[in-house]
Amino acid sequence: MNQLTQQRRRNLEELRKLGIEPYPYSYSKNTNAEDIQNLKLKKEEKSKKQVSLAGRIITLRPMGKATFGHLQDQTGKVQFYFREDQVKNYNLLKKFDIGDFIGIKGNPFKTKRGENSVWVKEFTLLSKSLSPLPEKWHGLKDIETRYRQRYVDLIVNQEVKKTFILRTRIIEAVRDFMQKNGFIEVETPILQPTYGGANARPFKTRINAWDIDMYLSISPELYLKRLIVGGFEKVYTICKNFRNEGVDKTHNPEFTMLESYAAYWDYEDVMKFTEEMYEYIAKKVLGTTNINYQGIKIDLKKPWKKLTMLEAIKKYLEVDITKFNDKELKQELKERNLEFYNYSRDLAIELLFSLIEPKLIQPIFITDHPKESTPLCKLKRGDHDLIERFEPFINGWEMGNAYSELNDPLQQKQLLEEQEIKGRGGDEEYHPMDEDFIRSLEIGMPPTGGLGLGIDRMVMLMTNAKTIRDVILFPTMRPENK
Repeated sequence: MNQLTQQRRRNLEELRKLGIEPYPYSYSKNTNAEDIQNLKLKKEEKSKKQVSLAGRIITLRPMGKATFGHLQDQTGKVQFYFREDQVKNYNLLKKFDIGDFIGIKGNPFKTKRGENSVWVKEFTLLSKSLSPLPEKWHGLKDIETRYRQRYVDLIVNQEVKKTFILRTRIIEAVRDFMQKNGFIEVETPILQPTYGGANARPFKTRINAWDIDMYLSISPELYLKRLIVGGFEKVYTICKNFRNEGVDKTHNPEFTMLESYAAYWDYEDVMKFTEEMYEYIAKKVLGTTNINYQGIKIDLKKPWKKLTMLEAIKKYLEVDITKFNDKELKQELKERNLEFYNYSRDLAIELLFSLIEPKLIQPIFITDHPKESTPLCKLKRGDHDLIERFEPFINGWEMGNAYSELNDPLQQKQLLEEQEIKGRGGDEEYHPMDEDFIRSLEIGMPPTGGLGLGIDRMVMLMTNAKTIRDVILFPTMRPENK
């Protein structure tokens, strides 16, 4: 590898001695690789059309007085052909390497073997590559290299580039759906003096100018609700959230969320909205609601099934815990090897439900959670042991979270004060008090339905990606020296 790098540096120096600038400022092109591939040409037909395109050399095959190779740009790759007697400075190709960026001008033609190509008349070096691509670059498999050096991954694995182009189209479809439904896109702060909107451990930083601690956002929720107080009726944001947690197949400490709030909605309205959104995005981006995720067939078409959390436990674990007293419920947890420290009935229900999640493959809403699961949600009408909350599940993953939002300022303040007590008791994921948020509720917030959906998991599902790192361009990684 060191010898190859040294040879490239020698080529660079020799080109400069010949008066060739290896890093010019710009290049004018009028087409791309995909356009060339789509031309309708007969075998050995040469077009009179003059084309100019640019990209990276990915193959280079000198054959005496002729040279074949392939150029790759954002749209794909195309073959080029040089003839010594028809191109100026042909011998300079000896100083070119795989990985160099090149600009070519010439005529499209189809070879005897039926491959659309460019018959080059002029060429220009656009950027000299000093580090060679990995050996056997066309099959780069090493996971660490792929994630740490995404730039190499994108060069050598074209399917990866397609995944991220599809991610962009999915997010565009999300925005399109939100706007069609009357939502206004807004921005909320990443740096916050008080974090909130979820139970999570935050990242902490400091503003030197003010000499105060700040936190990276774990959720935009409390700011979006302030906007509902201020008179907006439908708002949403697509934002980065940061939670100081571990990394696994579906978790990354930095992730992308869609979060929305609609005045005068409750969680039933949000459920309908969620299934409509998924169906709309699947049809717009994939052309179908039927997807195949890692060999599992999933249909995103509405309506989705619904089960309360207690119904799901009864169906999948075959126990009716509504008939259990606390002693019996603790015994059930022990028999199922579920550890608990500060026992509560609500916690026990959530622990038992965690066993069910991998079984929820087809789209389903799990509704009516225990009231201790969040301090930001209205109590369920007719049963104040539960709250009007749902989570959509697909492929065993929690895809989001939604509530009939609590808008009683007195009750909200009491619940956040209880969370402060939990924090003083050592709970690292407690929800802190936000006095200004309480003040906003005292001004008055209308009935509101809120929704948070994980964009990364949505993209995983629709691109058949195995892990969340496959759909985040630059996933959080441990430093190489660690």
